[in-house]
Amino acid sequence: MEALFYHLTESTLEDALPPLVEKSLERGWKVCIQTTDEERRDALDARLWTYRDDGFLPHGTDREPNAAEQPVLLTTGTESVNRATIRFLVDGAVPGEMEGYTRAVFLFDGHDTVQLESAREQWKSMKAAGHDVTYWQQGPDRRWQKKA
Repeated sequence: MEALFYHLTESTLEDALPPLVEKSLERGWKVCIQTTDEERRDALDARLWTYRDDGFLPHGTDREPNAAEQPVLLTTGTESVNRATIRFLVDGAVPGEMEGYTRAVFLFDGHDTVQLESAREQWKSMKAAGHDVTYWQQGPDRRWQKKA
């Protein structure tokens, strides 16, 4: 499994996450986005409906009865309810069992020391588990630059 770490320095999660999810859907992948709490899950739920004037991302949350059928599922849990290919972990969310995923993506705010420390711990954990680990950081133009 690939573990990618995306260090947000120039934009918010709300701006950076939707294009990454779109690319995942273009690849035919099911997506799971794990947050740390219900309030954040619900805020991202609203954002995915409205982030662009000319479109939206089809998605649902783990509180809905059809969660298993969602192409993009927002959750506070660690289970793979929608059998996702890729799991996004935001705001310091800690993954559960990662078997079955092709990719895990850790997005963290570079201005939040708690999230930075959590990302460092997850980096060590993923590397120790033998996963392919890469680190990406935003440049001044908000484009992702591979650093490690």
